Amino acid sequence: MKRLLSIELQKIWQNKASRVLIISYFVILSFIALIASIEVDFLGLHFKLADQGIFNFPYIWHFNSFVAIWLKLFLAVIIVSMMANEYSYGTLKQNLIDGLSKEEFVKSKIYTVVLFALGSTAFIFLMTLILGYSFSAYTELSIVFSDMSFLLGYFLNLLGFFAFCLFTGILIKRSAFALGFIFLWFIIEQILKGIIWTTFFYQQPASAGIDTVMGFFPLESFSNLLVEPITRFHAIKALGTQIDENNPMFNKDYYMHWYHAAISLFWTAFFMLMSYRILKKRDL
Repeated sequence: MKRLLSIELQKIWQNKASRVLIISYFVILSFIALIASIEVDFLGLHFKLADQGIFNFPYIWHFNSFVAIWLKLFLAVIIVSMMANEYSYGTLKQNLIDGLSKEEFVKSKIYTVVLFALGSTAFIFLMTLILGYSFSAYTELSIVFSDMSFLLGYFLNLLGFFAFCLFTGILIKRSAFALGFIFLWFIIEQILKGIIWTTFFYQQPASAGIDTVMGFFPLESFSNLLVEPITRFHAIKALGTQIDENNPMFNKDYYMHWYHAAISLFWTAFFMLMSYRILKKRDL
């Protein structure tokens, strides 16, 4: 594993564009800390966001994970490009000539995907601890390390999405078209969601039915691992309760369940396996 991972990381780091994207990704992730310095003037009230509890444990695990997950597109570009470059530069064929099997080649890509997901998760873990201990009103260990399931959801979300990017890169072989396909697939899932809802669930007041059905689709299953945290914030929740305490928007189930993890892991394994099968059958 170490040898395969070393080969892959060397390829990525020697590519200037990939190097810039990796550095930019972690720098921008660090900008979450700047939220602490934002001051707001609203209806004559002046307050600092960090003083309103958004960095309180354990809420901060949910908040930071959800904000950070939107930046995964930086690494998605790298994953798609690293596969497209193998075809463009002929390094895939050269690796096979040098004695690397197709199985080892795919494994090197999978190890890289896992490393990206683990590295990003570890970074968010450390940054959350720093911000939490700097601003949280609650620092007891029992509170600090509760709700860690959101960090697990963050990792599984990244792992599944990166596996999908790897599969797309191998399938299409051109980075621009592969990224376009990923965006197109997202649009297709949203269109299907609208069709299914208008056909079967439009008379239902809540969206539980359509969310259950769409939860079996790949991108939707990954997004279900991390529900938005804004309506969970105590100030927003209190305001929502005053307006309409029965509104489903303010009565969500924010936690990841075992079946969310199981579905996402199924798709992750599926995309990794299909990546290998496509490469194995393809005439290089």
